[in-house]
Amino acid sequence: MIYRFTLISDEADDFVREIQIDPEATFYDFHEAILKSVGYANDQMTSFFICDDDWEKEKEITLEEMDDNSEMDSWVMKDTRIDELVEDEKQKLIYVFDYMTERCFFIELSEIITGKNIKGAQCTKSQGEPPKQTVDFDEYEAKANAAAMDLDENFYGDQGYNDDEFDPDSYSGYGEGGGGNPYDEDRY
Repeated sequence: MIYRFTLISDEADDFVREIQIDPEATFYDFHEAILKSVGYANDQMTSFFICDDDWEKEKEITLEEMDDNSEMDSWVMKDTRIDELVEDEKQKLIYVFDYMTERCFFIELSEIITGKNIKGAQCTKSQGEPPKQTVDFDEYEAKANAAAMDLDENFYGDQGYNDDEFDPDSYSGYGEGGGGNPYDEDRY
């Protein structure tokens, strides 16, 4: 059996990598295949996250043991086979490659190929340039703040609020006895 994963980035629109790997390989093997496919050095803290259908993080698989609390499940890349946590097509994962800025690749198990085997991992599609492995934190923060300021200035439009456009009667049906506006000034 072969797992075919597709990787994309929210930083580079034309970036796509497809990696085929043995499901019995470890997350560390997958980690190394990703690094090789994008030309990154193996000198950063990284993690995989198993996600739900809405990309919400559920389980973390770390590069190194991070938690010594025996009450919580701890997943380490070298000790965890991929098929222990990923078994369904369309399963979503996140691979965080830059911890300081939470930059990541979005990964989906695009296909389970039965009847074939593969040794190790192989990048079967390489399209576009990957984002830089690390960015200067101050530079990243400045770009994020600039984007937020652009959003703030234009998000609500450039026109002011006009009290004449507000129709308090459209809020009937609220309050005691089924009538009235819950925002009436005399209630506060």
